Amino acid sequence: MNEKTAPTRKPVRVITVTSGKGGVGKSNLTLGLALALAKMGKKVLIWDADLGLANIDVLLGLKTTATIHDLLNGTKTLPEIIADGPAGIRIMPAASGILELGELSEGQKQRLLSEFDDWNDDLDFLLIDTAAGIGGNVIYFNLAAQERIVVLTNEPTSITDAYALIKVLSTRYQQNSFHILPNQVTGPKEAKNVFGLLSSVADKHLNQVSLSLLGYVPKDESVTSAVRAQKPFLITAPDCEASLQVVNVARCLAANAPDQLAGGGLVFFLNRLASFGGTVD
Repeated sequence: MNEKTAPTRKPVRVITVTSGKGGVGKSNLTLGLALALAKMGKKVLIWDADLGLANIDVLLGLKTTATIHDLLNGTKTLPEIIADGPAGIRIMPAASGILELGELSEGQKQRLLSEFDDWNDDLDFLLIDTAAGIGGNVIYFNLAAQERIVVLTNEPTSITDAYALIKVLSTRYQQNSFHILPNQVTGPKEAKNVFGLLSSVADKHLNQVSLSLLGYVPKDESVTSAVRAQKPFLITAPDCEASLQVVNVARCLAANAPDQLAGGGLVFFLNRLASFGGTVD
């Protein structure tokens, strides 16, 4: 497929927030990071890339009427499907029903590229909330993005599944750099322990994999209460420990940008995403 030439624009950080196992709080952390970055003056778009389920709009209590499915089918434009969230963040909602990127037609892929090329919003960050596991869409988004945040908890299955995701991306697709973000832990000591368990297995079995501890987010009743109320915990409880640690993670991200953002970041990501076809091995 011929790559589409896009106008010159400032680099955009394209980051997946991903996990090997569901139920680790990945979507909630994506939303928290977006809000923390927005409060730092960054322009952020969340792509809800769990394409069969709508997580982000549920967490926000948003009632969206258009999704990426409408965009790909040509019935809506990108501005028409993007929803406004709190603190100026934007959300691209997931479609209802299963949508495999590998099954997109060439016309749909080109439509996705064209819509982003024509969109004039001057983004700083595109945060991609992937589905959990090692399915085709999860792999596609993680391969196309420049940076990957792997969320996990202290549960053995979560650590094992996080390793499985990293192993697939590393051994099959030569993606070797990952941020690690322990969630729902008791504090920094447990976070370091979780990171140590994961990194020791990776060091033993995988070649040239670089794992970095991005921070941690503690288990906090304020988060649970906010989920029930369908409100972001950074808004309902900005001074709770979970909110403070998410802000620390966002600051760490903002302060440690990659040396180079290939192809302007967003253009590179979209061309990579559109180039995938067929099935993931």
